[in-house]
Amino acid sequence: MSDATHSIDSPLLESYLDAVWMEKGLSENTLAAYRRDLQAFARWALSRQRTATQIERSDIEAYLASLLEKKSSPRSAARALSCLRGFYRYLLRSGQLDTDPTLGLDSPRLGRPLPKTLSEVDVDALLKAPKLDDPIGFRDRCMLELLYACGLRVSELTGLTLSQLSLNQGVLRIVGKGGKERLVPIGEEALHWLQRFLRDVRPELLGETSSDVLFPSRRAREMTRQTFWHRIKQHAMTAGIRKPISPHVLRHAFATHLVNHGADLRVVQLLLGHSDLSTTQIYTHVARQRLQSLHAKHHPRG
Repeated sequence: MSDATHSIDSPLLESYLDAVWMEKGLSENTLAAYRRDLQAFARWALSRQRTATQIERSDIEAYLASLLEKKSSPRSAARALSCLRGFYRYLLRSGQLDTDPTLGLDSPRLGRPLPKTLSEVDVDALLKAPKLDDPIGFRDRCMLELLYACGLRVSELTGLTLSQLSLNQGVLRIVGKGGKERLVPIGEEALHWLQRFLRDVRPELLGETSSDVLFPSRRAREMTRQTFWHRIKQHAMTAGIRKPISPHVLRHAFATHLVNHGADLRVVQLLLGHSDLSTTQIYTHVARQRLQSLHAKHHPRG
């Protein structure tokens, strides 16, 4: 790549970076990342004796394939393609190219990140962490049991009212995203804790206050998501769980464990309140990953 005018080298590279800095106001760190990606492509193009203006779509496809073969993540390859798109559009606008070799190229499929989840042993430890001799601890135990038994979003849990609960039928009426309602079975274990909470603990938390809130705070008000999330983290520390825990961790565990035990995906979709089955399908990947790790660990030829 000796032709400096048409190589991705100093003059052309710096003029592009100056232009993109002026246009987008990029930080020094982002500009440095652009520079690294373009220089890496320049080295690869040099090995194929190609200059910037000689690069064709097939060359860029081959470059992206080479990145993936070197175990680069799809995200890194997608970032490299994005950087090359910007560079070649700049060459096209400045009249140094007649066609854009990145036109029509699809970014590498990133896939959806697998949700963080907990093992059944971890969940059991988390549920047992709150102190039951304290009304707040008992309330937290009941909330955790319900969260795991029903796969609720944290906001759905903290916003629950008595009118959404049917102890006789053992179900909750949940109002989810977009105002969509769904009925969720509570399950015997969570129902047991809920009945004890309503009989022995909730009246103590409310005192003289009258409220429809199912799980009141110390001030007899609806608890915020942030407060409950903070308490989950505290209980996780007590349980000795060191892995990062997301706000949806018990919802993810609920869905993953159902699928692991053979639940139909459409049933899980209804329980979670997903409008699209494709959103629920992520849990089949989690379950498959779990099965593969178990096979590798325990099978004599794994």
